[in-house]
Amino acid sequence: MDNKAKFRKMLFDCAAMTLLACLFAFNYELFIIKNHFAPAGFNGIATMIQYKSGFSVGYFSLIINVPLCMFAFFLIDREFAVKTFVFCVVYSAVCLILEAVDISQIQYDAQGVDTIYPVLIAGAVGGFVYGLAFRRNSSTGGADIVAKYVSKKDPLLNFFWINFAINAVIALASFFVYAVPDADGVLQYDFKPVCLCLLYCLLSSIVGNAIIKGSKSAYKFIIVTSHADEIDAEIFTRLKHGATRLQATGAYSHANKDVIICVVNKRQIVEFKNILKEYPDTFAFVETVNETFGNFARVK
Repeated sequence: MDNKAKFRKMLFDCAAMTLLACLFAFNYELFIIKNHFAPAGFNGIATMIQYKSGFSVGYFSLIINVPLCMFAFFLIDREFAVKTFVFCVVYSAVCLILEAVDISQIQYDAQGVDTIYPVLIAGAVGGFVYGLAFRRNSSTGGADIVAKYVSKKDPLLNFFWINFAINAVIALASFFVYAVPDADGVLQYDFKPVCLCLLYCLLSSIVGNAIIKGSKSAYKFIIVTSHADEIDAEIFTRLKHGATRLQATGAYSHANKDVIICVVNKRQIVEFKNILKEYPDTFAFVETVNETFGNFARVK
């Protein structure tokens, strides 16, 4: 890719991150702020600080993420840092604008009843933003930058447990933060904010991971057979797919066999199995493929 193409791609990604940041800010102001629960990551910390002190999440995001983006620029990945910086600045700016205007008519204020609904919406939107940001080599800032750095320093380290620990602490803290005093001034603690925080984390993780994995899922068949020519012909004519053939030797029988590797889409699994049933002395197993690249994407 030449420099002009890289520059155009960078501009397009920054524009995409700007739109995602706007969506993320609207998600926060419309569904989270009025319903007294903490979302995942550093935004959960910002939400609880705003609830207790009134300090805006927009300013908190700038204070935390600007230094983190500078850190990422020099120690992680410059492209990643720039796109994350764009997201964080736009997100903070939109949050501050929405706080300054009256959006009460479109805010989802459950007033403590059926609060699960705004959590479901916020979690799904949050996961959507997370997933698309990661697919563009960017992030929503905060803990995501820490995750990127940890992955770079130690690719074998599973950041899931670190992220889980952060969210667990936020969920636990929300038990105390969102306590409400009764008529006598005694704080009444409730597990509801904890449950809502965990539900948000779970839903956003599911949606985000699904988007990161991609929608071009497929299935890989590995077939050991003595009828490779016939099966190849069936794959070509009936499934309109190609295949790769390897030579193999049985460890027990020492007989020479052919191994066919073929990737098909989910709608062709049953037809592929029916093809294999027609040929005795054939063994096969199937694996899930999260995403495909290259010619497979153009096969009709």
